[in-house]
Amino acid sequence: MSEPGERPGGDSPGGAPPWPPGPGSGPQQPRQQFSQYPQWQPPVPPKKTSPAAVVLITGSVVVVIVMALAFLAWGYPGFLRDDEAKSAIGTGPATSPPFLAPSSSTTTAPSAAYTLPNIGPARMPKRSKPLADPVTCAFTPDSTSPAPKKVAPPPDGPASSSGTVPVRLATSAGTIGLTLDRALAPCTVVNFLSLVKQGFYDGTSCHRLSVTSGLQMLQCGDPVGDGTGGPGYTIRDEVFPELTYGRGVLAMAKTAEPDSGGSQFFLVFGDVRISPEYTVFGSIDDAGLGVLDNVARGGIDPSRPGIGDGSGPPKIPVTFTQVTTP
Repeated sequence: MSEPGERPGGDSPGGAPPWPPGPGSGPQQPRQQFSQYPQWQPPVPPKKTSPAAVVLITGSVVVVIVMALAFLAWGYPGFLRDDEAKSAIGTGPATSPPFLAPSSSTTTAPSAAYTLPNIGPARMPKRSKPLADPVTCAFTPDSTSPAPKKVAPPPDGPASSSGTVPVRLATSAGTIGLTLDRALAPCTVVNFLSLVKQGFYDGTSCHRLSVTSGLQMLQCGDPVGDGTGGPGYTIRDEVFPELTYGRGVLAMAKTAEPDSGGSQFFLVFGDVRISPEYTVFGSIDDAGLGVLDNVARGGIDPSRPGIGDGSGPPKIPVTFTQVTTP
């Protein structure tokens, strides 16, 4: 006979499975429960950004914005260009522009040739009040610009403010005659004559031609040849409000700082509209203007680097073979 709770046949081999237990007959086996929806989990609060991370991210964004603005303002690599602002008339390294910007915003492509306006020499500027005669000159040592050609500065002391002196520039492009005027800038004339007599300019080349409207000139006098060089000292500015820079004017280049001229100068063959901050110390003869006109028509050499303002080395080289004065 079968025991209570078993079906006939019991659990003998081949028999039927055990009878399901009734209520209260024993513990239920654990079973995994399934649901249609995942089990709810409490939300995890976001991690807080540390103050140091906030500062780092903000600083990185500011740096990117500043670099983008520098690129738009000056072009690549704008912040590494000529120290002496080469967008007007000046001297300085190739990492920052040396001149003041011309008043006109018009520019000419570096490879463009130039059509000269039909104008004669401009009237030379004159001081409304003559200088004392003599004046006292002073020359200051300068270690900030390269000076590959060693020369002695003129001695400090008195200089005449009357009379003129002729100078002859024999160049690879032709002869340019100058007349230096002591009444305009006596100390600048003393300096220029001292450099001429020491052979400073012989063998140097004019490194910058500009045919841009408002800045039509040829810049020379740098022994390095890229706008960075000088004689190893600086001279004082000799300027006055009536200064203008018309065709035929000879003037000194400088940086944006006052009293920073040395040996570089510029020869005006067209229209130059800049503030009266550059010392005018002489004029160019008609034959010399003809030489400059020819150089200007040749245009700017596109194979050599300029400074981004439409100026650059002239396609027709202008190298001083000999600079002399009586």
